[in-house]
Amino acid sequence: MRKKIGGRKVLGHTVEMKNKSQRPPTRSKLPVLRQLCHLIPPHLVGQLARDLGAEKLARTFSHWSHVVALLYVQLVHAISLNDVCDSLRLHSGPLSSVRGARPPSKNGFSHANRERDPALAEALFWKMLAHLQSLCPALAGRAGRRLAGRFTRTIHIVDSTTIELIASCLDWAKHRRRKAAAKCHLRLDLQSFLPRFILLDSARHADGHHAWAVCAGLRAGEIVLLDRAYVDFLHLRELTGRGVWWVTRAKENHQFHVVKKGLQKPTGKILRDDLVLLKVPATRALHPEPLRRIVALVEVDGQEVEMTFLTNHLDWAAASVVALYKCRWQIEVFFKQIKQTLQLADFLGNSASAVRWQVWTALLVYVLLRYLAMVSQWGHSFARLWAVVRAGLWLRLDLRALLESYGTAGGSFRMLGAPEQAYWPQLA
Repeated sequence: MRKKIGGRKVLGHTVEMKNKSQRPPTRSKLPVLRQLCHLIPPHLVGQLARDLGAEKLARTFSHWSHVVALLYVQLVHAISLNDVCDSLRLHSGPLSSVRGARPPSKNGFSHANRERDPALAEALFWKMLAHLQSLCPALAGRAGRRLAGRFTRTIHIVDSTTIELIASCLDWAKHRRRKAAAKCHLRLDLQSFLPRFILLDSARHADGHHAWAVCAGLRAGEIVLLDRAYVDFLHLRELTGRGVWWVTRAKENHQFHVVKKGLQKPTGKILRDDLVLLKVPATRALHPEPLRRIVALVEVDGQEVEMTFLTNHLDWAAASVVALYKCRWQIEVFFKQIKQTLQLADFLGNSASAVRWQVWTALLVYVLLRYLAMVSQWGHSFARLWAVVRAGLWLRLDLRALLESYGTAGGSFRMLGAPEQAYWPQLA
């Protein structure tokens, strides 16, 4: 059966014509790349270069041009030095409007990545994180996500991610006979979903080797969720002495002596809740105080798996401890956004400095995009946010208006994980 609707013949049911009123993004005199780079305060890069004594290493290729080129690398997923240099040379006119940035030569870009100190990129990241949070307090997570009333304690997640590299080219990062990798040790603030401490090193050292450094900035009363690779009982005792609450998983080779049973029989998915002491004398000498051990069934990939958890807090409900540790897996969302969306896998150099320059720049791009998402009230995924910015880098559109007006799919989508799932009355 044919029906005539709006001058057109269609088959079947009635077709409803929807007129969507969507304003086009405002035109601008500045390309999107310039607006993004101008979020960095003027002279900040030059000031950091002078403070670190690196200014004398820059002649024709300034530190500002170096930072802009690396930001472009992460925004467009550049796969080679020629890819970056040729593209920026073709857009040398719009690029020069970014505070006089100049396109690099292949040799000059490679030399800068290899010889210049990546401490400048690290300092720039932390300066920009503090600057953007001062401009938009909601970026810290509490004002924007209304978590201040739900949590009275800050929750940190500690974990690491391995960045695979090419063993034949990167001798500094070899950790096995035929493999090379770098590791990013991270302490993530669960409320704001922003990093609070980052340590980049080769993967040859165990995670526990860096536990002291990663947790050095924790304050009394805060909570830290540790991957079991970071279990060091001397370090856990030091955290307890500082008044820091911690939750982690026990390793399979840990042996305990039960001091007191908290459950006479399993309750729901909680199988055991005991007060225990370390059984091996050498290990007990590191942590002689009692620990709380909780054994529970946890669903992993659709199947229930028995897991053992350790904590130094004796009053929380056992189910709350298990659910709290499950929130540690939210850090995988952050790692996915950094490694997959920003493509932190293809490096333009083989040296340790080149890799660190690119890692710190990728983290800077992440913070800049998070800031844009907050001020524009972006409701879609982080991957889509990056795709929109990448597609319009050389367009003369108002960046904030572009993000506010962009999108055709209805509904509301979370850009981040859901840390509010970590709220329980027992933790308030």
